[in-house]
Amino acid sequence: MTDRDLTLSPEDRLLLTASPHLKSPDSTPKIMWNVVGSLVPIILVAIYFFGPSAILVMAASIIGAMSVEYFFGPKKSLWDGSAAITGILLGLCLPAGFPLWMAFLGGAFGVAFGKLVFGGLGQNPFNPALVGRAFLQAAFPTAITTWPSTEMGWAAIRGPNFALPLLTAEPGADVVTAATPLGLWKFEGEVSELFGLMVGNTGGSLGETAGILILICGGYLAFRKYLNWRIPVGIFATVFVFSEILYLINGEVFPPPFFMIFSGGLMLGAMYMATDMVTSPVTNTGSWIFAVGIGVLVVLIRVWGGLPEGVMYAILLMNAMVPFID
Repeated sequence: MTDRDLTLSPEDRLLLTASPHLKSPDSTPKIMWNVVGSLVPIILVAIYFFGPSAILVMAASIIGAMSVEYFFGPKKSLWDGSAAITGILLGLCLPAGFPLWMAFLGGAFGVAFGKLVFGGLGQNPFNPALVGRAFLQAAFPTAITTWPSTEMGWAAIRGPNFALPLLTAEPGADVVTAATPLGLWKFEGEVSELFGLMVGNTGGSLGETAGILILICGGYLAFRKYLNWRIPVGIFATVFVFSEILYLINGEVFPPPFFMIFSGGLMLGAMYMATDMVTSPVTNTGSWIFAVGIGVLVVLIRVWGGLPEGVMYAILLMNAMVPFID
């Protein structure tokens, strides 16, 4: 016995644990902060296109998420990065002109009712960021579907960011709004240019910008094995095949497959939300089933649903199916 052993308590000298006795070099905080780091380029592009309003909306949602984690979460859980990811992803799902108090409320709701109510990180069945967005979609449908244009001056405030809580928040006369590519197709039959969708110079939420960049950033996480690549690949393949079949049947009614992949929140949802380790299947076979289900639901909701977008609902519905898939 060494001098160091004499200073240890009996509990520290003998540690009994179940096998396997292997320790991964990747901890939960390390993985979470790597995800945060991979989102930084996407955030910067959103700021480039939408100006200060993008900073304000994302900051409000992050503060809302982290405030609830700090006051009601387990000790030290604030610094594992999970609440920050929830706030960032929620902010990227919102329009630039969204009132800040609503963004704060959405972040707080996502962490409280999407994670903590189920027991905290690792116990939640649904993606917390999407839980927060679903709440905002139900509570404030007009505000969350008012899309500022990317053609305004960079320093311009994109809408009623500073609207007071519980008061009507209408865009000012100097705010230019624009339909999203999915909205243009759904209600006017117009298919947007593919290059604009890939680069990001389109109307929509903060995270609908730069599909190629989102693909690259998500690819980094796949390379580090922080996400199961089968899920985004399965989603994209399913959306492509299903959309291609419909497009071949009637190209005047149904959009081309690449439009379906790069429009809306599919790229962000497939790379960052559907791949959530807690709310996705644990087996590779289950991941393929999960991905196909999301892809089919996205196309069904977009084509035949009342709303132009279906990524949020598709992922949440398949989150509910994960225990049965496993």
